[in-house]
Amino acid sequence: MALMSHPGSSPCIHTEAVQCKARNYGVNSFTSTMESAKTKEIFFGLRSPSWSSLKMAQKWSSDSTEVGQRRGHRVTVAASPPTEDAVIATEPLTKQDLVDYLASGCKPKDKWRIGTEHEKFGFEIGTLRPMSYDQISDLLNGISERFDWDKIMEGEYIIGLKQGKQSISLEPGGQFELSGAPLETLHQTCAEVNSHLYQVKAVAEEMGIGFLGIGFQPKWKREEIPVMPKGRYEIMKNYMPKVGSLGLDMMFRTCTVQVNLDFHSETDMIRKFRAGLALQPIATALFANSPFTEGKPNGYLSMRSQIWTDTDNNRAGMLPFVFDDSFGFEKYVEYALDVPMYFVYRKKQYIDCSGLSFRDFMAGKLPGLQGEYPNLNDWENHLTTIFPEVRLKRYLEMRGADGGPWRRLCALPAFWVGILYDEVALQNVLDLTADWTKEERQMLRNKVPVSGLKTPFRDGLLKHVAQEVVNFAKDGLERRGFKETGFLNEVTEVVKTGITPAEKLLELYHGKWGQSIDPVFEELLY
Repeated sequence: MALMSHPGSSPCIHTEAVQCKARNYGVNSFTSTMESAKTKEIFFGLRSPSWSSLKMAQKWSSDSTEVGQRRGHRVTVAASPPTEDAVIATEPLTKQDLVDYLASGCKPKDKWRIGTEHEKFGFEIGTLRPMSYDQISDLLNGISERFDWDKIMEGEYIIGLKQGKQSISLEPGGQFELSGAPLETLHQTCAEVNSHLYQVKAVAEEMGIGFLGIGFQPKWKREEIPVMPKGRYEIMKNYMPKVGSLGLDMMFRTCTVQVNLDFHSETDMIRKFRAGLALQPIATALFANSPFTEGKPNGYLSMRSQIWTDTDNNRAGMLPFVFDDSFGFEKYVEYALDVPMYFVYRKKQYIDCSGLSFRDFMAGKLPGLQGEYPNLNDWENHLTTIFPEVRLKRYLEMRGADGGPWRRLCALPAFWVGILYDEVALQNVLDLTADWTKEERQMLRNKVPVSGLKTPFRDGLLKHVAQEVVNFAKDGLERRGFKETGFLNEVTEVVKTGITPAEKLLELYHGKWGQSIDPVFEELLY
């Protein structure tokens, strides 16, 4: 979930928290890259980095090491935008610095990893009501004490946990998220998910709490969802209605599963970015799992996906410019610079910058912060406030799938790893989608949330394209040689029948469940 602030009088939220979502994926790679740059006085052969950037990386590395050295003695970590106090920029960043930052994610194939993130809804088993913050606090404390996780605090409130390269965080409505460690195989990824669910259930069941794997809150109204005590979420709640009609639903009533994957060069990034965007509607259809709102069918198979069409279109969507011949790291930087800012974090305060320009910030002309320049930390934070269907940071995030039961949490990374981490499968996808027009890609994005795999496409249905793509993914996993194809069983059944998970839920609702939504809490219980 992105960090946001509210336009107007530039309120400051006083907090010790610096980081919305602790994501460690790629951090070690960036630190080692910057250390290498310091030694060699080069940065990917492009230019010398600023010493302030290098100092930031050194502080980042030492902070990570310090936490690691204290393992075995459970610690309390102050959450924060990463390393906000670690460096004061003494010279302006250039656009090339921002390009180099993205390029620092390039790594050889033997260093590629799989980072999976998933969100889930906690609820009281007796009443089906969403967990209150007090219950979430007890749960987090219980997991920390029983399974040796470090606590992440914002003031007096516990807002997350950290253990090694994994973290648990809270979305605005209390959605419980695991941001997994970067791992080598899908077996490791699925084992991580299983271990996490075991730990959560071990504590939650004693509290009478269950967790639901679905893409949209099926029963409760938005005003019945608790708001987490994280200062920025009050800002977000005020800001969202100004830029779209569904932003508050995105914040409080959606859950997703996504995978973060690496690239070895700018060219490799471009190919994976294009394949990911072209196929994202297929992933949305395969994992469509959000057909209910407030106890009734909502007319969509993926309400979660539909919500993103009217959350904030300045920073979401299908990014047609990625398919231009001129696309690369620099073009993404140009795009990101034109996405309006949300905030700057300084001296434990969130400073309202809604709608303002990162370009002005780079020139030291940001209203209210004249003469102050951003550091790479500000740039990293800004990149996390952009929400396209595929997002570029120092890795690529595949963002199009609904949350679901545990087998699908393993199937989503399997689908994308089979395609993007195998050269033959990736080329097959690029060949398949090469003549798809911008209008066709957008049409799929618009229609899939409603019609899923039954969406008409050219001379057939999207189902037929999806069958071919899933075969590409299966073959790609076979060639990886880790015996990972079994993780695709969930989606193989979906493309075989053309029936999405959401359509199965609707069939149960109109049949066995007698048009009651309550049984979904048992059907999709972790």
